[in-house]
Amino acid sequence: AARPDVAPMRALRAELGDPHCGRPTVHIAGSKGKGSTGVMIEAVLGAAGMRTGYYISPHLHRFNERIRIDGQAIERGVFAAAMTRVRDAIDAVAPRFAGRQFLAFDALTATGFVAFRDAGVDVQIVEVGLGGLLDSTNVFGAGQQTTNSKQQGQAHVVVLTAISLEHTAILGDTIAAIAGQKAGIITAGATVVVAPQRESALDVFRAVAAERGAMVIEVAQACQMARTTGTAEGQRFKLKTPRATYDAQLPLAGRHQLDNAATAIVASEALAERCGMELTPAHVSAGLAKVVWPGRLEVLKRKPLVVIDGAHNGDSVKRMVVALREYFGLAHATLLFGTLAGKGVAAMADAVAPIADDVFVTAWPSARAADPRGLAALFNPLDVPVTTFGSLAHAYEAAVAQAGDRGAVVAFGAIAFVAAVREYVLGIESDAVRLASSLPKDAVDERG
Repeated sequence: AARPDVAPMRALRAELGDPHCGRPTVHIAGSKGKGSTGVMIEAVLGAAGMRTGYYISPHLHRFNERIRIDGQAIERGVFAAAMTRVRDAIDAVAPRFAGRQFLAFDALTATGFVAFRDAGVDVQIVEVGLGGLLDSTNVFGAGQQTTNSKQQGQAHVVVLTAISLEHTAILGDTIAAIAGQKAGIITAGATVVVAPQRESALDVFRAVAAERGAMVIEVAQACQMARTTGTAEGQRFKLKTPRATYDAQLPLAGRHQLDNAATAIVASEALAERCGMELTPAHVSAGLAKVVWPGRLEVLKRKPLVVIDGAHNGDSVKRMVVALREYFGLAHATLLFGTLAGKGVAAMADAVAPIADDVFVTAWPSARAADPRGLAALFNPLDVPVTTFGSLAHAYEAAVAQAGDRGAVVAFGAIAFVAAVREYVLGIESDAVRLASSLPKDAVDERG
């Protein structure tokens, strides 16, 4: 919040030889759907024969998941080698910025760009961490110091996914203010693909794009979408864009994922047009059919049904509830909930109360986890039975016992909480667990 600009990150980028340049870029900002949209773009472009690099945050279980080459997390040794070069560059640049500090996210972002350059990717998909204007990834366009004209003129597509109230202490307390921060990644001459939005966000995006000479494609106006089937395993849809007609299978549930799919397809089309790349309906269908995106309406167990979802604000919880009813046939469920301190929990509680048989609120292994007692208090006025637990293991086992073989457990909240549930149920060892034995007790797990 106290960051005045991204000058240190631009200097770091230059010290590393501008590793972010030399390839087409899709830059994604938004409040909801960034990751889902990005992984679909990655899959579609990969099916079209492009070698892809995808920088994403946060990770679910391990830090190297944030940097993907051709849909796979880079190897730990490769990650470490790239990070070491970035750390050396930080040491060289830091003395120029007295009183300023590099962030962990700066280092991770630079590591992603270095890894993409080393791997020789054809295209990179870059996801904003927080906001946009002052985010570590906002190093494209104005302010580039490259000497290579081809690098300066690289094809660039900006994607703006749905905006909702989030991080209000940092980004602002209105949709328009938050949209202004997200619009900070719009660069001169870019193609800007805007997912279905509230009008107050659209007004901001249109104004900033016009000011910077960027072309806007509004997905809601440009496309016609129809779902043909939908189950817990995924859905089939038909989409007509200004360029083509598609019939595709998507192995992700929820109508909101159709918005994300339309946005991803239009963004892929825009990049293909700017790069002179062939993109056919067959490429799109083949790519989307292979999408895997853990932690988003993901089924972990069948008896009882255990579903996890990283719904982390009021709007995303509303979408989750609709999807649970429509795709999973769930009118009621036992809920397992955990989130980070400072989140808008009241809106989440209101949204999920209609389907809650019981709510189990638990502590979990993160220094940023919200106190379960405070969370439980927000459910009490809603006439929903609430129980607090001191450990995730106890809470999960109690929820499964309560649901029985014919019931359902829905675990939701912060991505870091969903990751912790996933680790417990599937026996995954995370970096957080590995580090716990060697770091001080007050070390922070920054996921989420």
